[in-house]
Amino acid sequence: MSSIPLAERMRPSSLDTYVGQKHLIGEGSVLRNAVLSGNIHSMIFWGPPGVGKTTLAQILAKHLKRPFYSLSAIQAGVKDIREVIEKARGQSFFGANLPVLFIDEIHRFSKSQQDSLLGAVEKGIVTLVGATTENPSFEVIPALLSRCQVYVMKHLEREDLEQLLTDAVTRDEALKARGVTIKETEALLRISGGDARKLLNALELVASALPEGKTEITNDHVQHVIQQNLALYDKNGEQHYDIISAFIKSIRGSDPNAGVYWLARMLEGGEDPLFIARRLLILASEDVGNANPNALLLATATFNAVHSIGMPEARIVLSQCVTYLASSPKSNAAYMAIGQAEELVRSTGNLPVPVHLRNAPTKLMKDIGYGEDYAYSHQYKGNFAEQEYMPDRIAGNRLYTPGENVRENELRMYLKKCWNEKYGY
Repeated sequence: MSSIPLAERMRPSSLDTYVGQKHLIGEGSVLRNAVLSGNIHSMIFWGPPGVGKTTLAQILAKHLKRPFYSLSAIQAGVKDIREVIEKARGQSFFGANLPVLFIDEIHRFSKSQQDSLLGAVEKGIVTLVGATTENPSFEVIPALLSRCQVYVMKHLEREDLEQLLTDAVTRDEALKARGVTIKETEALLRISGGDARKLLNALELVASALPEGKTEITNDHVQHVIQQNLALYDKNGEQHYDIISAFIKSIRGSDPNAGVYWLARMLEGGEDPLFIARRLLILASEDVGNANPNALLLATATFNAVHSIGMPEARIVLSQCVTYLASSPKSNAAYMAIGQAEELVRSTGNLPVPVHLRNAPTKLMKDIGYGEDYAYSHQYKGNFAEQEYMPDRIAGNRLYTPGENVRENELRMYLKKCWNEKYGY
């Protein structure tokens, strides 16, 4: 096998050979049209690992025949950024040859590092292309974010992954020389998790482990090889999403021991503590919710503390939050409620707001009845006045069903007292 990894050997070099992200680079798409017109702007690619963020940045620069500079936010400091900008400045001839500066994992840049980029982007010295697995609205400073178009990249679909496998065994010289064929794809697809790099790394590992005289890859062979070589397979941190999944599920399952174990695995592996703190914030509402409202307060305090003090002390705060959330009663009622509400909105459209609930800032609006007959709850016994708050067409729909726990049983009793049988509490 070649010393160059298969994922690198198969890296596409043009838009036509790029697989996936059709919503961005398919025929007639905004980004493809911008590239073809030769007029691209600074942008940020936001999506999971292995979906082609780095590759697409390289293709854009190559198609436009622009110099390409690349920095990793994990390794680069302010000095490295300034050095690259100075090099780029020397190649910026009135915008005609505007260099592309690619920043991988831009969410890991500090505010000062991002500030050092801002001037070059504002003055048109470089076209910035950032890549991130995290929501850029949380991680990129507003001044820089406002100068970039954010493009959301998706997990690769099954047909995309199967195309990558087909391309690999038919075009890669090393695989062709061995006559490798793929009889079954399910195990490889499952292992990939929609990550092209992970898929091709697995294929290469499995192909190299084929017994002498065997060329056919089956599901059984894939499972056997990957299990035997798990440490090798994940040497580049590709367990990131598997471990965060185990972490979340352990806390959801009320196991503080497993929760703090997976926390330690992530911290020892160099995971960003703020990434962990954000996941705890989400979990506090999604999985604990109104069964223990203090969970969200503690998770918020944890996020702020981690942001303020950093490592290594932040690990203590994270451990407190993990063990507390894991030991709390659980409810996903709030999570389910918003999901059902969104589905109801999609299925019923923009229903009119009941007239008595409408605001009436002008005399005309008051004259035609806006706000008339609205009952101000605090003027009634128990601070409650029974009236309709939903559009008539969907009146009586229950979207929030309190969970079976002490706190939400109290909420259920209160709602039942207010609404009698209207919502079935």
